[in-house]
Amino acid sequence: MGKFVNNIAEYRKFCEENEVEFVDFRFTDIKGAWHHISYRASAVEDSMLENGIPFDGSSIEAWQPINFSDMLLKPDVETAFMDPFTADSTVILICDVYDIYENELYAKCPRSIAKKTLKYMEEVGIGDDAYFGPENEFFIFDDVKFSDKINSASYSVESEEGGWSSDTEYEFGNMGHRPGTKGGYFPTMPTDSMVDLRAEMMLLLEEVGLTVMLGHHEVAQAQGEIGIKFGGLIEAADNVQKYKYVVKMVAHLNGKTATFMPKPLYGDNGNGMHVHQSIWKDGKNLFYKEGEYANLSKTALDYLSGIFKHSDAVAAFTNPSTNSYKRLLPGYEAPSILTYSSQNRSAACRIPYGAGEMATRIETRFPDSTACPYLCFSVLMLAGLDGIKNGGYPMVGPMDVDLFELSLDEIREKNIPQMPHTFREALEGLISDHDFLLPVMTKDFIETYQHYQFERQVIPDEGRPTAFEFISTYSC
Repeated sequence: MGKFVNNIAEYRKFCEENEVEFVDFRFTDIKGAWHHISYRASAVEDSMLENGIPFDGSSIEAWQPINFSDMLLKPDVETAFMDPFTADSTVILICDVYDIYENELYAKCPRSIAKKTLKYMEEVGIGDDAYFGPENEFFIFDDVKFSDKINSASYSVESEEGGWSSDTEYEFGNMGHRPGTKGGYFPTMPTDSMVDLRAEMMLLLEEVGLTVMLGHHEVAQAQGEIGIKFGGLIEAADNVQKYKYVVKMVAHLNGKTATFMPKPLYGDNGNGMHVHQSIWKDGKNLFYKEGEYANLSKTALDYLSGIFKHSDAVAAFTNPSTNSYKRLLPGYEAPSILTYSSQNRSAACRIPYGAGEMATRIETRFPDSTACPYLCFSVLMLAGLDGIKNGGYPMVGPMDVDLFELSLDEIREKNIPQMPHTFREALEGLISDHDFLLPVMTKDFIETYQHYQFERQVIPDEGRPTAFEFISTYSC
């Protein structure tokens, strides 16, 4: 599908053709959440599109202090698309945040960081294009409840697809067709109850400019995935934001609730965001070398070695929640063992099957959708570029065995590195290993990010007892 407009003149024509009443300016905070402000279309002048729209940066978590709060939203008119959900005709423009005090793109704006990452790749002469293909999985539940009090905590999710619903009394009867734990991969209706919901999502994703290729039920109960075409770093990250917006809204308007949470169900597969990556220069895929293992070039292996070398710090951005690490356990197609393999989904990096020169790429399988896509893709690439610049780091692989069958003792004996096991480990890794990020990220941003995530997630999570702790320790 691609872009609808290329410049302000085409944007004006697009608005006229769609009888636009409102303009919705959207930007992304450091945890990946979209924020927005809506203007009457008649109030948006060309000068605002060119020079920016003022807003209060101190009201966004972990951004500006109140005494330096004025900032600008710089709209990217080429991102224009119609909001398919508003009652009145509304065009959405994705924005970068501009720092009026430094007179440059804001150092804590994820989309601005992604733009600086691309510029850095070109400046060091490694490549002129980078392609990313994220695969975002999601759950659709019928109901969700959660509570967090000083003396109690609870959560529950409900789905007619859940095996736990087999004896539930429904108004029109219990139909009994359910995928079961780990049984959700590709069943037809009626076991797959989400066919029409996914179809609606796929059609609306095309309406907002994404190229949709496929949709299917995923392995877990109530889990789905929609496949969209890869894009450049910025385009791919923009598309993740659109994707999550459409999936959540379609579910919501159908009386359901969608989540990209990595591990909402105990004992079943979780939600990942596998990320396909390749770097190009002068129209050539730098990751391709015919005749090598899986046709991977030394450049590709050097890039991957950088990701593995900095895996703890990388995970602070690719898996940025305490819940992320409940997904990264053996047996759930969420590999944490840092090796690579052709076609092997138990390795942290898979090399997709049958890739010729145009399609050779690596697929990192550990990231998830709690990641801010701009930061996730940028950090993966910065770690990869560091690996290329340094001629590659030592790396285990390739390994074509089922790594999920290895015991912890075997992993230690073979000296195979692993992803961090907790968000605390990842953030502590970021504190000690972040020089590879400094060509693009500021020390202030890195410090702000790790403090924010410690205070927002790690410390509150570590201080709360869980139901399982009552089971395992109450009677001790």
